[in-house]
Amino acid sequence: MTVLIRPEGQTAEDLKFSRRTLGVGAVGGLFFSQYAVAALAQSAEPVVTDSQGLTTADVTYPAPDGFALPAYVARPEGDGPYPVVIVVSEIFGVHAYIQDICRRLAKQGYAAIAPAFFVRVEDPAPLSDMTRIRQIVGAAKYEQVMGDVSATLDWASGQLWANGDKVGITGYCWGGKVVWQACARFPVIDQGVAWYGQLAPSATATPEQASAGTPWPVDLADDLKCPVLGLYGELDQGIPQTAVEAMRAALRSAGNTTSEIVVYPGAQHGFHADYRASYKADAAADGWSKLLKVFEAKLK
Repeated sequence: MTVLIRPEGQTAEDLKFSRRTLGVGAVGGLFFSQYAVAALAQSAEPVVTDSQGLTTADVTYPAPDGFALPAYVARPEGDGPYPVVIVVSEIFGVHAYIQDICRRLAKQGYAAIAPAFFVRVEDPAPLSDMTRIRQIVGAAKYEQVMGDVSATLDWASGQLWANGDKVGITGYCWGGKVVWQACARFPVIDQGVAWYGQLAPSATATPEQASAGTPWPVDLADDLKCPVLGLYGELDQGIPQTAVEAMRAALRSAGNTTSEIVVYPGAQHGFHADYRASYKADAAADGWSKLLKVFEAKLK
C-alpha cells in the first residue's frame, strides 16, 4: 500500500509499492472504472454513490490546443438548468473516486464535470509507478490546464441542462492548486473549494521546480475573482503550516475577507480520499458539509 503524503506524489524515498494489482482490463468507457492503483488502501471502504435519479456520461469536447478533451459528467435527471461544478482530480486522473465525487454533487442538484487533464500523455489511474505518474502530471502545464478549464466552461455553457451563470470549482491534491489558479483567472467562477492544494513551493524545491509550479496560489491572492474555501490537514507533510499561514497572510494583505482556510487537527494530506489510508472520516465529513454550504450560498 502506498500512503500519499505529498500533494504532487511521493519522492523516491517515500515510495513503498503494494503488490496488490488491478488489471487494465478494469477500464470501462473512457475512464478507469476502479480506484487509483498507486494509492488504494487494502483496508479501504470507499463511499459508493449510486446513479439513481442521475444522468451520467463520458463526453469529449475540444480544448484550445485542438485536443478532444474527455470528461466525466454527472447531473440530476431532467431538463435543469443545474448549477455547474468543475471537479479537478488528484494526480491519478478521473478514476472511481473522482467519478463518485461527481455523483455526490449531482445528488445535491449540481451538474458536475471532471475533465481528464492528463490523458494527452497517458491515463495515470491504472499505474502503480509513481515516477511515471509524476512525469505524466508534470507534462500538464499551467496554460494547458487553464485551457482545459476554459474549454469545460465553454462546453457547459452550451448545454441546455447547465446554468452557465452559476459555476463552482472544487479540486483535490493537485486539483486543489488548480482551484486557486482557476479562481484567479476566470471571472465566471462564483466559488472555489480547494482540498489540500499546494500553496507555495516547498522549502526544498529547486529554482527550476519553484518556477515550474508558477503561478503559486500564495502569489494570486490579489487576483482572486471569487471566494475560495481552502481545506487543509495539520499533518500534511507536503503543505506545512508555514505555507498555510503565508497564504492567510497574502489574503489579508490583499484585503480578501471572503476566502477562508480551514485546518483539520490530526489530518494528513488526502484526508478526504476515502480509498486511501490517509482518509479521516470526521475531517472529510466536515469539509464536505462546508463545501455544500458555500456552494449553496453562491450557486443556488
